[in-house]
Amino acid sequence: MKPVVPSLLWSMLLAAFFACSPDKTGEPDPTPATTSPTPYELVRPSIFPRVESMPVDNPLTVEGIELGRHLFYEKKLSGNNTMSCGSCHIQEKAFTDGKAVAIGELGLPHTRNTMSIANLAWFNRFNWDGSAFNLEEQATGPIENHLEMNQNLDEAVHELQATPLYPPMFQKAFGSATITTDNILKALAQFQRTLVSANSRYDQHMMGTKKLSSYEEEGMDLFMTHPEPSISLRGGNCGDCHGGTLISMKTFHNNGLDVTFADKGLGAVTGNPRHDGMFKAPSLRNIALTAPYMHDGRFNTLEEVLDHYNDHMRYDSPGIDPLIVEASNIVDGKTLMIMEEEKKKIIAFLHALTDSSFITEERFSDPFKK
Repeated sequence: MKPVVPSLLWSMLLAAFFACSPDKTGEPDPTPATTSPTPYELVRPSIFPRVESMPVDNPLTVEGIELGRHLFYEKKLSGNNTMSCGSCHIQEKAFTDGKAVAIGELGLPHTRNTMSIANLAWFNRFNWDGSAFNLEEQATGPIENHLEMNQNLDEAVHELQATPLYPPMFQKAFGSATITTDNILKALAQFQRTLVSANSRYDQHMMGTKKLSSYEEEGMDLFMTHPEPSISLRGGNCGDCHGGTLISMKTFHNNGLDVTFADKGLGAVTGNPRHDGMFKAPSLRNIALTAPYMHDGRFNTLEEVLDHYNDHMRYDSPGIDPLIVEASNIVDGKTLMIMEEEKKKIIAFLHALTDSSFITEERFSDPFKK
């Protein structure tokens, strides 16, 4: 007589058999395997200072940067899907748009000129008025502003999630195919931090690989020098605001444009009346490509800009910067008093700040145009 296997033992054997059997449905595991994104090292140009804004919760990765590049040129980030960040930040114009003020997706004019976005990793305040303290925060403004891209970020998440392109890219960059507002902003910030411009003839001159002409070098000296007429030291006084190798001191100034302020600039952000009319002194790298000039695009040429500082300053502007007021090439002079030939030398130097490789670099270009 054969032994009888207890029913409990049979149950255990059957459970083990089915647990080890292959999946009969052939359906994949709904949770895909994740791999860590590839770290990306931002190379600091040898003449640049330390990087200012690299948040620990958003390290640069190859996958995050590529995702950010696609999002930068993605029209679904606008309300009617007709414009992207790249619509106003055009690479061949050094990421500006050639207009006095930006025009948004509704065809409405903004109140301010489109700023260049080169070398943003070395800055810690953003926008003309300094209203954003990091690039993740900054990106929210233009996306949701009705005068710019006019898109609700939650709607943008919904639209991107519905595409075949973006969930896998977010999976690779952030470990989840579920798209979030935070990760959209992080990816955009990663891409923008890689927009490094450091290969102009000025850079090559500073690194000792190529010399500026003597005319351009004289212009550079004038540009960087605060005039001291008592010792016959002539200068264009530009470097007080646009000095250093970034060609910006990262400071805010009232530069004598107006007596009353339709746009209060920094003052609208801080609420301090002493800051009214103060705007960020942007980097002048690639400045020959980024006309018109000033926060409201009022000057069409570099010659007009120099004429303003030399001849048309509003010294009665409340809170005008004292570094500008007291700068003159004449003892007790009331204006800057640089000569026409000196202006031409300064402008020659400004043209030497153009980085041709920056405006043609494929890594920064529109991936949808390939």
